[in-house]
Amino acid sequence: MTTEYDYDLFIIGGGINGCGIARDAVGRGLSVGLAEMNDLASATSSASTKLFHGGLRYLEFFEFRLVRESLIERERLLQAMPHISWPMRFVLPYHADMRFESSTPTSRLLSTVMPWMKGRRPRWLIRLGLFLYDTLGGRKILPGTTRLDLTRAPEGKPLDPKFKVAYEYSDCWVEDSRLVALNARDAAERGADIMVRTKVTSARAGDGGWIVALDGPDGPREVRARMLVNAGGPWVGQIIQGRISLNSREGVRLVKGSHIVVPRLYDHDKCYFFQGTDGRIIFAIPYETDFTLIGTTDREHDDPDTTPTCSEAEQEYLCNFASQYFAKPVTRDQIVWTYSGVRPLYDDGAQSATAATRDYTLKIDRSAGAPVLNIFGGKITTYRRLAEHAMEKITPEIGGRQAGWTAGVPLPGGDFPVGDVPRLIADLREAYPFLDETWARRLIRAYGTDAQVTLNEATSPDDLGRDFGATLTEREVGWLMTHEFARTAEDVVWRRNKLGLRMTADQIAALDDWMQTGRAA
Repeated sequence: MTTEYDYDLFIIGGGINGCGIARDAVGRGLSVGLAEMNDLASATSSASTKLFHGGLRYLEFFEFRLVRESLIERERLLQAMPHISWPMRFVLPYHADMRFESSTPTSRLLSTVMPWMKGRRPRWLIRLGLFLYDTLGGRKILPGTTRLDLTRAPEGKPLDPKFKVAYEYSDCWVEDSRLVALNARDAAERGADIMVRTKVTSARAGDGGWIVALDGPDGPREVRARMLVNAGGPWVGQIIQGRISLNSREGVRLVKGSHIVVPRLYDHDKCYFFQGTDGRIIFAIPYETDFTLIGTTDREHDDPDTTPTCSEAEQEYLCNFASQYFAKPVTRDQIVWTYSGVRPLYDDGAQSATAATRDYTLKIDRSAGAPVLNIFGGKITTYRRLAEHAMEKITPEIGGRQAGWTAGVPLPGGDFPVGDVPRLIADLREAYPFLDETWARRLIRAYGTDAQVTLNEATSPDDLGRDFGATLTEREVGWLMTHEFARTAEDVVWRRNKLGLRMTADQIAALDDWMQTGRAA
């Protein structure tokens, strides 16, 4: 008797790893289902520092494979999604008198060979790190490192005058939660079933595959799949032990990272990379035009079911850290928003949260009688390569085309050259004269070449329906519900965009009421 399966592959978790694997797998001819118990990117994947970066500080931990892969992916991803990702220059100020208390392998080696360093990162070491950063990934688009005289360069104006010299290098910005939504949308358009607000309550092996119990908007039901992927992020351990009852020794280390947002601290569009006296680093990044994003922290987090928040101590830490560099102190009363996420790092036994590996680990488990792939760790920059490596483990189990296909294939709306955003904005304003520069830019940065599709044949703002505030209209919200799986106002104003920074509580409540009463149908 042949078992009937609903799916070849069923994925638990709608973060970047789950959605990236779904897109890759369905593109290789597999039937794919994905269940996310909340909204897409509702946990870790919307709480990153929002960078496609190689991880300059990971070089101190000798994670050369991870850094090289990340640097190669950085430009590849930039070309596939130039609407939601763009190049950014990073300014690393250097001050010879600063000393660092660091426990990295590099600092331990330096303190042994050159004890007078006492943990300080010397200038030659920074230059060596930046040289490796420039060369490991084979840059083609992004410019390399340069030296800045902060006494003359405009980048020195917001900083404490004691900083005379800086090094400037390249990485990329990315709209992290939009990245997840676009991967999910692309997977769905290729045939995957993406189920939001749908919880996997249990999964049991049977007839060589898995029987997966779901509880979603339409009530409980069961589906059958040949193989499972556990991409539960912070809940990966809970899923292993509780939902699918595997006897696995693999563990996850939960590390909370918090960020603060303050009114714009400087006028230029570059990011600052600050080194702390405790050996950590933070970024200060231009954010949503009128703000500066500062983060992140590294704190142990015990329970994935406890919602992470930016504590008063973390807020104070980030303010004090940034104040060591800026000429004007950053204070807690400036904070307009905070967010925190839990990174599900592979438990490699590192002594501290900062030292725990950011690399990913993929483990096939067949102990239940049917295969499941457990995903540990990872970073947003390497999500596409993680998906390819996952498929290398999946295809021997259940088949599918072997060849990878996602490299260089644009995400929805990203089918235009890097650097063409100004042209797209001008074209959009010409086609829709009622748009001002700010509105048009927001739409292009969100939807790329799909911006005109969302506006359709509108000739005035009235054609777009109700205005919820901050240029968010009924037409756009309907698009997000239909094409990007948005179900609540929070999904829209904090994950599909960041208009929550500009909308009032009453406006957001009115939007939620409109969405929940079926007026978008």
